[in-house]
Parts: sequence; C-alpha cells; structure tokens
Amino acid sequence: MKEAKKIFKTALEEGRTFVLEHEAKDIMKAYGIPIPPYSTATTADEAVAKAKSIGFPVVLKILSKDILHKSDAGGVKINLKTEDAVRAAFNEIMENAKKYGQEKGIDVDLSRGVFISDFADMGTEIIVGVTKDPQFGHALMAGLGGIFVEVLKDVSFRLIPFTESDAREMLKELKAYKILEGIRGEAPRDVDALVKIMLSVSKMVEENPEIIELDCNPTFVYAIGKGALVVDARILIDKPDK
Repeated sequence: MKEAKKIFKTALEEGRTFVLEHEAKDIMKAYGIPIPPYSTATTADEAVAKAKSIGFPVVLKILSKDILHKSDAGGVKINLKTEDAVRAAFNEIMENAKKYGQEKGIDVDLSRGVFISDFADMGTEIIVGVTKDPQFGHALMAGLGGIFVEVLKDVSFRLIPFTESDAREMLKELKAYKILEGIRGEAPRDVDALVKIMLSVSKMVEENPEIIELDCNPTFVYAIGKGALVVDARILIDKPDK
C-alpha cells in the first residue's frame, strides 16, 4: 500500500532503518490490523488534550529517530490515569531522553514529542513476528508473547505467503494452544481474530519486501467475539542498496 511505501521512504531519507511507533501503527491501520486508539503530541499541554480525547488511562512513549529501544532511554510511561500524571510523564520522558543523549554522546532529536495510546486491557499475550532469511526469504512467527517468548521459546514458523489453514495449523503446533482453547475456567480466546492479524501481516510483508524484521508484541487476544489488538509494533527495513 502507498501508505507503507511513503513511510519507508521518509525513514530511509532520515537515515533510519526502523519506523517510529506512530508510523508502525499507521501501517498497521492501513492493513486493517486492530490497534488501540493513538495520537502524538509535542508539548505537555497537547499530550494532556490528546490523552483526554483518547480516554484514560493512556501510555506515553518517546518518538525520536535517535532512540530505537525506548525503555532503555526511560522513554515509556504506562497506565497514566490523570491529566497531572500525563503532564508529569511527558516532562520526565523528555528529560530522560536528553540524559540518554548526553550519555551516548548524541544530540537526540525531540521534535516529534511523544506517542500517546490507549492503555489496552490485558488479554492473552501472543507475538506475531516476521524474520527474513537470506536463503528462504520471509517467514512469519507466532507464539506466546510478552516476556514469555524469550523464556519459553514456544513459537511456530511458516514461510510467507501462507493460507488461513496454515495459520491455524501454526497455532495448533504451540504448546500454549491450550491457553487459547481456554483452561481453568477461562473463556476460549478469539483465534479467528488472531488468524486475521497473521494473514494481514503476511500480506503487508508480501507487498513490502523491504521489511526485514517485524514484531507485534504483545498482541492481546481476548475472549471469542471480543477480538484482538496489536499493542506494540516494531518494523525494521532494509536499505535499497541491499
């Protein structure tokens, strides 16, 4: 889609091989992938106004071409429930980003301000990701998400493109599939909604082969009929000369 191509072009022109949080969410939205309401703000007053429009509680994250790992720079504040909390979080994030730049010896660009998003209700955490192998090309990964992906490594892979049947088969290969089916009185999760996200991500990568890595982690999957949401998204792209 043109939206993604335009964003990737802007990123590369700025010397970035990654897209910013709001850009990633713009791409997700263009492909019909469900995401929480979001906006951006460059001042504390604007952040408060945008937070009120989205509805409390909200999440604030630094937006800067110089900061890829936002948490490492103290650039993330979650579960902000009041105007005062948002204002304080905005100012603290900006200060943390300046200090991060000083420690790294770089002049951090803070002109884009912060990303503001709804603090989504917890669901079953799933990761939907993409990697690119030099020999085999793009592959989609799905598994138990959040912190568990590193610890349990309960994931399944398929080469892109793949079918809805492949997506469902992938999920059934997971040890954690029983969680999606519903255990200990928990309602079964909305697997249909998760499959739609997987297929949309596959289509995104087919149409934008410059994507070399993508993480939708966590993706919250709710009870049947209540859907799923991609809460965090990270997209890395290749330079044209590659």
